[in-house]
Amino acid sequence: MIRLLVLDVDGTLTDGGIYYDSHGNELKKFAAKDGAGLLIARAAGIRVMICTGRECEAVRRRAADLKITDVYQNVGRKAEFLRDFFAQNGYSKEEIAYCGDDVNDLAAMKLCGFVACPADATDPILARADYICTRRGGDGAVREAVQKILEMDGRWKEAVQAAFGVEID
Repeated sequence: MIRLLVLDVDGTLTDGGIYYDSHGNELKKFAAKDGAGLLIARAAGIRVMICTGRECEAVRRRAADLKITDVYQNVGRKAEFLRDFFAQNGYSKEEIAYCGDDVNDLAAMKLCGFVACPADATDPILARADYICTRRGGDGAVREAVQKILEMDGRWKEAVQAAFGVEID
């Protein structure tokens, strides 16, 4: 059963674009559907982590909006960082899911029991993924990955009920 979901940001939680306003502030577009999916994941008892190689205030803000406290930015070598985190927190490979889109995620993916990626991920990631979402990064791929994880565990309907008070068929 998945207990931890690790997420990349650029190209996974966002469309991969990096936007700057006239003051030089970096902007990112996040999908509301992904936010709903992460609320459902948390309602199912899944810990959500953001692990990204870049640093951006918009990521901090989105994580705060979603009450995600495990936010790690400027992580140059994700696999090394995650290996230590998993050991310190007692996670086994089978309890960890990862969603990413590019080659900088490959080594980290090898540490995880389930790997999902957006439809527009790079070829090496598409070849590695256990599940390829039909949606693109920043357009609901994370929400789709959460549903797949919870359906595999038989927790989908109960998690939606817990998150939003809605019964689904």
